[in-house]
Amino acid sequence: MDRAEIASKQWARERPDLAMLPVETLGRLLDAAARVIRDHMNPLLATADLQVGEFDVLTPLRRSGEPYTLSPTQLYEAAMISSGGMTNRLDRLERAGLVERRPDPNDRRGRQIALTAAGKRTIDDLMGPMVALEERLISVLSPAEQKTLNALLKKLLTGL
Repeated sequence: MDRAEIASKQWARERPDLAMLPVETLGRLLDAAARVIRDHMNPLLATADLQVGEFDVLTPLRRSGEPYTLSPTQLYEAAMISSGGMTNRLDRLERAGLVERRPDPNDRRGRQIALTAAGKRTIDDLMGPMVALEERLISVLSPAEQKTLNALLKKLLTGL
């Protein structure tokens, strides 16, 4: 039995009036995400002295295309974090020379976040190994199962 099933059985014993399928399903989803990050992504990102949250800031900048610049609002929306959480990550990334804050040419009061050449190299060096890792992790599922899981997760997230 996995942790989700153990928890489900315990809850079913204590609260038989509750539906347990959601407990097991979301428990497994959360456990899978935590394990992927903890056991697989963190060690890979550590080779570049990055944490997952910092990687999640650098990647939207890189995939935005030249000039690899986004407003803070665009960046925290793409990274799906709060503006307060973004500030701490940007401070660390700026100290590491991976991003820089620039004046917004369209708003005298605004700032833009730009990926530096070192930041671009860092992400470009990590993306190949990261995608290979993700392919390896999901390879326990057939290609058809991968597509089904992807579609179901998209549906779940759309519903949220």
